Amino acid sequence: MMTDSQEIVTMYDLTGFQRDLLRIAANEERPSGQQIARLAGQYYEGDINHGRLYPNLDSLISEGLMEKGSKDQRTNFYKVTPEGHAAIAARDEWNERHSADHEEARLA
Repeated sequence: MMTDSQEIVTMYDLTGFQRDLLRIAANEERPSGQQIARLAGQYYEGDINHGRLYPNLDSLISEGLMEKGSKDQRTNFYKVTPEGHAAIAARDEWNERHSADHEEARLA
């Protein structure tokens, strides 16, 4: 959860990999790190190693865009926060606006 002293983080503050992890988590119901890694690996066409995955998930948590909880004694789950959903929505709006601008320019 964001505190008053934290700055609002936007999608352009993140790496492409972090944006992908955030979107994956937003589209799943409390995914584990292994589930996120598997889904990311489908897009990136390879295994996502722990040394890449968990530091990036931790960054998303520290930025207030995700939360981590415990499914059981061995497995954590990840959940996108309202701030994370707002960042995704703002990026989608930006993408849509600029895609429309590109299409208009292409047709002109």
